[in-house]
Amino acid sequence: MTAIAIFVKTPGYSPIKTRLAASLGRDKAEKWHGLAARAVAAKAVETAIGPVYFAIAEDQALDHPMWAALPTISQGQGGLGARMHHVHTRLVEDHGRALLLGADTIQWQPESLHQADVWLRARDARLCIGPAHDGGFWTFGSNIALPRATWIGVNYSRRSTLSEFNQAISTFGPCKTLATLTDLDELQDARAVLSEARAAGLSSSCSAAIRFIENELIPVAKRQ
Repeated sequence: MTAIAIFVKTPGYSPIKTRLAASLGRDKAEKWHGLAARAVAAKAVETAIGPVYFAIAEDQALDHPMWAALPTISQGQGGLGARMHHVHTRLVEDHGRALLLGADTIQWQPESLHQADVWLRARDARLCIGPAHDGGFWTFGSNIALPRATWIGVNYSRRSTLSEFNQAISTFGPCKTLATLTDLDELQDARAVLSEARAAGLSSSCSAAIRFIENELIPVAKRQ
């Protein structure tokens, strides 16, 4: 099985979508995070490639009602690289293969995850990655656990993140590249996310998140 972990933060425990909050306000940024996380979770479950978890940033929020729809696991401690290493390693050890998903990218097609699942079923070491237009990535998966140093040696949230990460994993096996998509990190990303979602076909799982983009994000973006 290919296990899936969706990385989330909990309102009231951590700052949420700070760049988006600077344009929309904290309440709307937190609402978007919740809508997007639920959409990604529902789509991930529908792919039926393996168990799906919410990876929670705060240990004290593992039982928070917001995440009750799925089993939860802790992201652990440290920076983003250390937390991804912690979750990915645990899932590979428990399930054999693992995919990490961000909660901000709702517009991936199920076929992308099915392709990843088939690719990672091989007996040899394999990896896959979904690039993001901002220089990062919206998903990463492999059928092996990678050394912690591989994860923490990368500078995240930069234009160079994807290239640095690809360089770091280059010796561990062939890597399949999935579709390139847009993370909704800033208000200016809303139009691209909506366009990509429409091109992919609007899943009913994403309907509430899509309406929020159309009714709350796009009008504000047009005024700026």
